[in-house]
Amino acid sequence: MKIIILGAGQVGGTLAEHLANEQNDIIVVDTDADKLRALTDHLDIGTVVGGASHPNTLYQAGAEDADMLVAVTNSDEINMMACQVAHTLFKTPTKICRVRSPNYLTHQEQLFSRDHIPVDVIIGPEQLVTKNIQRLIENPGALQVLDFAKGRVQLVAVKAYHGGPIVGHELKEIRRHMPKVDTRVAAIFRQDRAIIPEGDTVVEIDDDVFFIAAKENIKAVMSELRKVDKPYKRVMIAGGGNIGATLAQNLESKYQVKLIEKSYALCRTLSERLKHCIVLHGSGSEPQLLASENIEATDVFCALTNSDEANIMMSMLAKRMGAKKVITLITNAAYAELVGDEIDIAISPQQITIGSLLTHVRKGDISNVHSLRRGAAEAIEVTAHGDTRSSKVVGRRLEDITLPKGVTIGAIVREEKVLIAHGHVVVETDDHVIIFLLDRKQIGAVEKLFAVGFGFFS
Repeated sequence: MKIIILGAGQVGGTLAEHLANEQNDIIVVDTDADKLRALTDHLDIGTVVGGASHPNTLYQAGAEDADMLVAVTNSDEINMMACQVAHTLFKTPTKICRVRSPNYLTHQEQLFSRDHIPVDVIIGPEQLVTKNIQRLIENPGALQVLDFAKGRVQLVAVKAYHGGPIVGHELKEIRRHMPKVDTRVAAIFRQDRAIIPEGDTVVEIDDDVFFIAAKENIKAVMSELRKVDKPYKRVMIAGGGNIGATLAQNLESKYQVKLIEKSYALCRTLSERLKHCIVLHGSGSEPQLLASENIEATDVFCALTNSDEANIMMSMLAKRMGAKKVITLITNAAYAELVGDEIDIAISPQQITIGSLLTHVRKGDISNVHSLRRGAAEAIEVTAHGDTRSSKVVGRRLEDITLPKGVTIGAIVREEKVLIAHGHVVVETDDHVIIFLLDRKQIGAVEKLFAVGFGFFS
């Protein structure tokens, strides 16, 4: 597939790396020649220096025969204009556009259509990050919560703590503890080493355990792996930008929410917009402010400013002053590797955005892609098509399907029914199959496994 990526920033660069490794023809466009040179030093891709929305630049990039255009520059307006130019002049089949401003996203349905601004897929990073953080707050104790099949099934990561009923025991004992709850452990990460779990695998303290279950069973399974965390009540948010303000708005009816913002003008705007949230003028790095607002009684402190350094420092301060849990927005991958135990959960906007982009770029009928472990692993939702003659999976029991190394099937969603992956389960056409890849380089093999042969006609 020939794909033009507009923007060589962190999202564009990471996307280029993913797609180049999957045997695609990639061309990256940016005005910064140094950024492009840094990408070509380690990736086999083409580059063009120029304005992303300029017709001549797109022509140089090969837009005439491109299959897809992905506009992820830092400017919403340039991204939208590039999609318009690609549609009008080059008839580019698929156009994906990153739009960050809520002012555009509020009118998404009216603005983005073939008759107006011709964009096929809108990616709103702030919306994706906000939903991600909200799911973590709704599931106390989780390190990551991922939705599949429209939320009917979830993949959840938790750290196994001393005192959990299953810690120190084999995984097969979960079924004895909870005979009426079906779940499957998809993977275990132990000191950054990936383990494909078997029934006799023993869960150890501090393991990161990824398990999959129907949404209504998530809390019951979590209680097997760690002490049950009490539901959160008090949330403090530092940063009143798009993510912080939207998160506060989404949470204020169910939680006691306080939002700290440095800009007095923005504080006034937010105080009018938010009905129940308390808006405070100041900085999350001021010990006196945190102390006066009872940081020691705060269940979750969310550092969501646009500065990684500020987010890390105020998170460490809040944790030392008594906040029970801190969630920190970190865009620089190098920083995410350095943070210690004082930061409970580091949120990467790039990895969340990349997952959403890959959903629309991958071959086959893939409806969800989630990056895990800072991009090292992946969880995907793929729909099975075909019949026993044309498909390598349809009509076969899971135990009879030869999966690539490091790949496990966690669950199948069949209409409204959630089937946890056991050997006797048979895959049927139109099943949504949730797959866990410890090595994302195996995505090509998974795509081939689910590809429909010539014997099937839809």
